[in-house]
Parts: sequence; C-alpha cells; structure tokens
Amino acid sequence: MADPSYPIEGQIVLLAGTQASVPLDQLPDLLERVQTYLREHRAAYDREYERINGPRAADYVCVEAGHWDTIGADLDLGEREQDAVRRAHDAQFERDGRRLDRSEEFEATLEIRDVLAITAEP
Repeated sequence: MADPSYPIEGQIVLLAGTQASVPLDQLPDLLERVQTYLREHRAAYDREYERINGPRAADYVCVEAGHWDTIGADLDLGEREQDAVRRAHDAQFERDGRRLDRSEEFEATLEIRDVLAITAEP
C-alpha cells in the first residue's frame, strides 16, 4: 500500500475498516475497486455534480444522499463493505476540510450530501 491509487490516507483506512467491521487486509483492494469505478464515471460526475478541489491529490464530488447505495449495487458490495468505503471517503473529506480551514462547511455538506473522493489525475 505504498502508493495507493485511491486518495484516502492510511490512518483513515484503518479507522474506517475498524468502524465498519471490514477486515483491514481487504479494505485497500476494496477502495481501489471503488476508485476505478469513480474514475470511469468521472466525466458524468463532473457534468452533473458540484466538485470541490481538495488540498492533496483528490477532488470531491458532492452527490445526492444515498448515492453510495447506487455504487454499492453497481459493484455488488456488501453492506459492511459499502459502509467502510463511505466512512473512508467521509473521513478524508472532513480531514481535508480541516486542512482548508473549512470544517463547518464540509461537515454541513455531509449532512445533506454523499461525498466521493476521486483522484485528481487517473
């Protein structure tokens, strides 16, 4: 996991896996699968949804609440797997909100939207 293809920091991966009861050795592969899906749909996300530039190698797309259900169904993710991925993306978004000194705004966004972290460059 030295150079992952997903924009989620290692500490957040550990926390999300623990909270969602997903084996930690499976979560990196799961995050990579989801990231591949998100990059494949990037053009549609860019056309249809608001995008927020992150402070690192990630951009965030603010989608309708419940969008993780669509992604989970498309990728045949179990409930715990979907929850772990959502938690990881949410936690990274919150951390980057603190880095940008926009914590309140980012937390408010999570109350009404799902947020997807997509690598800035494939």
